[in-house]
Amino acid sequence: MKLSEFNYDLPKELIAQVPIENRDTSRLMVLDVQKQTIEHKIFKDILDYLEPGDCLVRNNTKVIPARLYGIKQETGANVEFLLLKRIQGDIWEVMVRPGKKLMPGTKVIFGDGLLQAEILENLEGGNRKVQFTYKGIFNEILDKIGLMPLPPYIHEKLKEKDRYQTVYARYEGSSAAPTAGLHFTEELLEKIKAKGIEIANVTLHVGIGTFRPVKVENIEEHDMHSEHFYIKQEDADKINKAKRNGHKIIAVGTTSCRVIESIADENGFVKETEGDTSIFIYPGYHFKCLDYLITNFHLPESTLIMLVSALAGRDFILKAYQEAVKEKYRFFSFGDAMLIMNKEK
Repeated sequence: MKLSEFNYDLPKELIAQVPIENRDTSRLMVLDVQKQTIEHKIFKDILDYLEPGDCLVRNNTKVIPARLYGIKQETGANVEFLLLKRIQGDIWEVMVRPGKKLMPGTKVIFGDGLLQAEILENLEGGNRKVQFTYKGIFNEILDKIGLMPLPPYIHEKLKEKDRYQTVYARYEGSSAAPTAGLHFTEELLEKIKAKGIEIANVTLHVGIGTFRPVKVENIEEHDMHSEHFYIKQEDADKINKAKRNGHKIIAVGTTSCRVIESIADENGFVKETEGDTSIFIYPGYHFKCLDYLITNFHLPESTLIMLVSALAGRDFILKAYQEAVKEKYRFFSFGDAMLIMNKEK
């Protein structure tokens, strides 16, 4: 398939720059793949589409304040770090700017000396391996001096760090939020539980590769980025119980979808697993575990619009996106949501 087949026109003013005031009052576009229908709802209406015995699968990763601004020890020149992945202990893979001036041996100071770093080596793609030194607890220092790593298409400053975090975020390690989960409130989750719907957790640490553009015209040639994930047996059991009893598996976001599809057997059952996934889902893919997907609106020609096209069909997705533009839905990370239903209720 060609990259250009996943393009659409998006007016810049529809790219949401700030979160909506109340998480669960964002708009919700509901796609019924079987009936080829589109409905316009409010996110809290999601409850009407879930039934007792269903299983909602969410990603409980927590975004770290991974963007750091510092100075080179020798020259005082300004430097920017973006933490990508902990390699071991206090050694991290980091994206740096300006790259040409940050060679191995360079030392950088952050937060008036609260945190220091030394470049150890150059990595593939221009990233660096970096050793951090500090006194105290690393994550507490990050909370003091780090900024949330907002996507490149967001230009407004985030007033509250927690708004780029799901209310159920637990395990730190992401460089980007699993944004479909941003629409849930504690109150809505309690209503979901009260209706008899199971909630299963997976942990996938979202890397900055999620924003990396596809650069090949033949999408099958795209080199998909890898992300680390974990699912506990108790959560696998919840998914398997719902699947065994004929109920729906609803993934909150493409990250949760990628985890369960990476580990599911041919019958859609999963088990406790830790590993890395570079699964690339595009039209022609056969979903083994997933029935419904809650997601946001994705960038043109991105791997994520390819994933939702695999579930709903490319033509139907592009039709829905055209309708979203016409109805002035808010797009991308702080934007509105979509529910894709691909199973008989």
